[in-house]
Amino acid sequence: MSEDDTALSVGELVEYCQTQARLLWGRVETLDEETDEILTEIDDDIADVRTRLDEHSAGSESATDDTDELEALESELEERQAVAEAKQARRTAFQELASAYLELAEDLDASVDDGEEALTSIVHFEHEHDAPAYFEDRQTILEAASDSTSTPNE
Repeated sequence: MSEDDTALSVGELVEYCQTQARLLWGRVETLDEETDEILTEIDDDIADVRTRLDEHSAGSESATDDTDELEALESELEERQAVAEAKQARRTAFQELASAYLELAEDLDASVDDGEEALTSIVHFEHEHDAPAYFEDRQTILEAASDSTSTPNE
């Protein structure tokens, strides 16, 4: 089998970039759902806090207990809000990488005729964007290229 038989075409590499983008968009959707769930829980807890504060204003007998409980709830809300903000930041990072993969696919499709040149462009792109960090269960071309060029330690 010659090297030409195993070389990837520009079209296959464009498809790879589009697939990576679709996978990232799927993760964006998942992060959206997770964030929405957390924000809904936060909204529900805030409504509960408001109800308790209204009751407290009306003259609750256990003011100290309510205050301690409200402070604990406030701390928990702050933690969940931090989690939601972190998920939103991850979502943005995944979305930006997905868009960048689509842009790369368009650039490769429009201006690259050689599969080797396209492959090199993808390797540089994935290195520049730290793409392997976004794909826990999938090997990127950058990782495959790194694996094929590394030598085993004896």
